[in-house]
Amino acid sequence: MKQLLMALAISAALSVPASAAFQLDNRYQDNDGDMVADIPTDPSQQVDPSTLIFAYTPVEDPAVYAEVWQEFLDHLTAVTGKRVLFYPVQSNAAQIEAMRAGRLHIAGFNTGSNPLAVACAGFRPFTMMARADGSFGYEMEIITHPGSGIDKPADLKGRTLAFTAETSNSGYKAPSALLKVDFGLERERDFKAAFSGAHDYSILGVANKDYDAAAVANSVKARMIDRGVVKPDQLKTIYTSQTFPTTGFGVAHNLTPALHEKVKAAFFSFDWDGTKLLEEFGKSGEAQFIPITFKDNWAVIREIDAANGVEYSCH
Repeated sequence: MKQLLMALAISAALSVPASAAFQLDNRYQDNDGDMVADIPTDPSQQVDPSTLIFAYTPVEDPAVYAEVWQEFLDHLTAVTGKRVLFYPVQSNAAQIEAMRAGRLHIAGFNTGSNPLAVACAGFRPFTMMARADGSFGYEMEIITHPGSGIDKPADLKGRTLAFTAETSNSGYKAPSALLKVDFGLERERDFKAAFSGAHDYSILGVANKDYDAAAVANSVKARMIDRGVVKPDQLKTIYTSQTFPTTGFGVAHNLTPALHEKVKAAFFSFDWDGTKLLEEFGKSGEAQFIPITFKDNWAVIREIDAANGVEYSCH
């Protein structure tokens, strides 16, 4: 509730209706009111591919994550009886387009691009990673490098702030809204914006002093520090947000109902103990998959989108 009230406050401050509308592309139906595309009732519109394509949200080194996910994909193969391939996407837009075009069946879409994936690609999210106690989420941080002369958000005036992509919650949407509402700072008017394409790139860019500062997900930062990709003393945090939901995992809307259920069963029956998935994501606390709904868990993100005047137009 605290998250929702904060987002509504942002929406009011920016004079954008909180109800500004989320709606599905007209190729999809939502007869049960859960805000995601229904599975087609006509069997001829359902698909049951012999090979399933899985993609995780864009990262700096897809090869690393292909290995991290392999044990889970092997489990997915065992549960579904299907061959499963890892698809290394290069951008959020490419990932959404791949699912919209029918080339991607199972995916993890980052927090900010979830609504667009749901609206435009028929994505049906049903799970996210969580800690062993069931808690979940990450914070947006604005980071800089020591010696930059930036000690607080107000110091960003006249400097360059790196975002990841306009579809990213922590990499663009949330910091844009918060900087405007809380600090009176607007992109291009008060600071220059750069777009790195991924949280990893933004973090490396700040560590190497290519950017004055960057807005990033602290869960990605924690994993990069743990892997030794960057050192803690190369970075300084000047702002930390409230907690947001993390990557949402789900399926394309037109998989058969039976395949939908098998994919869900694979996520919820996966044993994390001793896996590379735990080794990697345990660095930011995750240890299991838990059920979620787009309608409830992404309400705060839709409100932030409303505050930023985001339109879910599909091209």
